[in-house]
Amino acid sequence: MAEYTVITDADELHRAAAELAAGEGPVAVDVERASGFRYSQRAYLVQLFRRGAGVFLVDPPAVGADFTSLQQAIGDLEWVFHAASQDLPSLRELGLEPPTIFDTELASRLLGRERVGLGAVVEETLGVTLAKAHSASDWSTRPLPQAWLEYAALDVEYLIDVRDILVEQLADAGKTAFAAQEFSAVLTREPKPPREDPWRRLSGLHTVRGRRGLAIARALWLAREELAITQDVSPGRLVPDRALVAAILADPKTKQQLAAVKEFTGRASRSELDRWWAAFEAGRADPDLPPERVRNTDTIPPVRAWADRAPEADARLKAAKPAIDEVAQSLHMPVENLLTPELLRRVAWAPPAVIGADGIGRALAELGARPWQIEQTAQVIAEAFVESGQPSPEASESAS
Repeated sequence: MAEYTVITDADELHRAAAELAAGEGPVAVDVERASGFRYSQRAYLVQLFRRGAGVFLVDPPAVGADFTSLQQAIGDLEWVFHAASQDLPSLRELGLEPPTIFDTELASRLLGRERVGLGAVVEETLGVTLAKAHSASDWSTRPLPQAWLEYAALDVEYLIDVRDILVEQLADAGKTAFAAQEFSAVLTREPKPPREDPWRRLSGLHTVRGRRGLAIARALWLAREELAITQDVSPGRLVPDRALVAAILADPKTKQQLAAVKEFTGRASRSELDRWWAAFEAGRADPDLPPERVRNTDTIPPVRAWADRAPEADARLKAAKPAIDEVAQSLHMPVENLLTPELLRRVAWAPPAVIGADGIGRALAELGARPWQIEQTAQVIAEAFVESGQPSPEASESAS
């Protein structure tokens, strides 16, 4: 097995950039983060491979903020990823932006593969088995063990070969345009807006009763977030959700009583006791009590309520869903890649005034569907919607 070194300063990065620029073809890129260990989603290792240049492993925290030379070296190439949407935000933090991408995971989905993890795709296309022993490791560890570096290098070393095979398979399946539109959508997708009341994601919050208890939960969550950001540590590693909820349910009257709660665990549960008690007091004094139930801002009710509240919409959805499933089967791809259930739900709830392929297509486009998806589904959805409004044979016979 090759011995890998990590690029840790600007001079080494400049040399690597020059070698990459002199390589051939697209460049394979991957990112290792420390999800579950760190608060941030920053890149702790960036792996690159290009034919004629080889593999390069870059340590972004050590190199610093200036990745201009690397961007200039590969900024006009196709970047090959496996699950690009996971890596792009971390790369953009470094000023690294691809002009075009090829996503081997997404291509595999469009080709109807049942297993789309990197190891499975490499094995099915190249017959090579990759070990995934370090996929959940803490990549902020320094120094990085050689075994981890070997694993990281393999994540990019085979990607270009996989990409070439998938390009041929997409062409054979008539899905080249599908893939190009999907890759472009990944590259241009806007980040999701911040979630309202993120503290409500606390696991076990449903056991907390009363608005005052929720106010304390909010204060504790905010205190933990502040500490997590300051220390760049995953919040759950400071104090787990279940420990925060256990403390709320114990209803301690003093800081000492809080310290005595056995279930209040975590590495910062006692070292930051003053912080947690201050949050308790803030929550108990907060005049702005959160509602026990969050008002649903989505104008569309849950599908289970449609039959009673909107029977026509319910009929449209029930008619269109199997029709879309059938199209997905004929294209040999998961239905969610053909058209997400969310898009079908929304167009069924609020269809155009005149039901037809053109109107459905425009509605889908406004919701973010790609042209190839519209081409494959608009007519089918329109026909299903029209059929859903027709009386059943049984109803016709009863009327006569």
